[in-house]
Amino acid sequence: MSVWINVAKVGEIKPGGHKIVDVDGAQIAVFNLGGEHYAIEDVCTHDGGELAGGCVIGDEIECMRHGARFNIRTGAVTNPPAFEPVARFPVRIENGVIQVRDDRWE
Repeated sequence: MSVWINVAKVGEIKPGGHKIVDVDGAQIAVFNLGGEHYAIEDVCTHDGGELAGGCVIGDEIECMRHGARFNIRTGAVTNPPAFEPVARFPVRIENGVIQVRDDRWE
């Protein structure tokens, strides 16, 4: 079973903001959308580019390279050229700390 990794204290990631954390070699972007936290892999499924530096539009992130968009809450593709979703990860708040884990291999 994967372990929970501390990302930040609650309040450190401002609404609309994000933080990148390395979890077992995977770069995971944790976003604050209206006070709720969501985590997706920081890799565009179209060409492998970073996502977190792109523009956040509502609950979507737009890849800077070719304009593919993904829903931050679900990982689903919302605009091509990507056609595969990005991995999403569980997030929890434990003792005032935002935590994430990579549960893909369980």
